[in-house]
Amino acid sequence: MARKKKLDFSDIANARTKEGLNQRDFWARYGVTQSGGSRYESGRNIPKPLLILLWLHRSGKVTDKDLAQALK
Repeated sequence: MARKKKLDFSDIANARTKEGLNQRDFWARYGVTQSGGSRYESGRNIPKPLLILLWLHRSGKVTDKDLAQALK
């Protein structure tokens, strides 16, 4: 039986700063406001659909271009 891998983005603020992005620019690509992103970075639970999108993007399965087109 396969073990479930938990989507863990507890270090998302660190990942964002390593990319050199501010909260507004980082979270906008996922359709999230700066204030919403700030709450997630402060420990608020990230909704599962957003967690999945983050995982797909961070794992390279969805590109920045894909995200930009989806937001149009």
